[in-house]
Amino acid sequence: MTYNYNNKDFDVIVLKKNQKNTYIRVKEDLKIYVTTSKLTPNFMIDNLIKNNRVSINKMIDKMLIKNENSQKNYYLGKEINVVIINIVKEPYIENDTLYVKNEKDIEKFYKKEREKIYKEKIDYWYDNFSMKIPYPKLTIRKMTTRWGVNNKRDKKVTLNSELIYHDISWLDYVIVHELSHFIHFNHSKDFWNLVEENYPNYKKIRKEMRS
Repeated sequence: MTYNYNNKDFDVIVLKKNQKNTYIRVKEDLKIYVTTSKLTPNFMIDNLIKNNRVSINKMIDKMLIKNENSQKNYYLGKEINVVIINIVKEPYIENDTLYVKNEKDIEKFYKKEREKIYKEKIDYWYDNFSMKIPYPKLTIRKMTTRWGVNNKRDKKVTLNSELIYHDISWLDYVIVHELSHFIHFNHSKDFWNLVEENYPNYKKIRKEMRS
């Protein structure tokens, strides 16, 4: 089964399982996945797809944009070019262009920058925080649902490795947010007041991150 949108055919994958509800999703492979009950007849699936064309088209558009952006390279909120030159010994960036010896060195560059910039920012906000807090241990890892995590017991802050691709203000806000949890381990009014005390522009940044 295929689905046509903007003169292009997209494969429809029907997955019948032991469940009552039916779900339609478009994944990164740009295939449309319909998960439904084993008892759902094919004509009902066809009608469901026809009746949800607007939603399916939006999901396809969103995934196309996501896939396009994933093929680009960003550094602190700016799109950068990558030039591979085999005479380059260590990756370096100049005039929004990253020079590397090979493709593996692209991630080598980002890893080094994360360790340096995240540490510098942790130190800066720790030194300038409005209340006394423990100096946090820093962990960096990729997370799919959070930009940062505070482990109050271990005095540790974990930051999302993806922050290196976004404007530096995102990193600033996330660090202030997680440091504030050392005082208020919740999202109460007092917590947000403390965040605003240290980073008055936080609402604008949160809005950007959500969009």
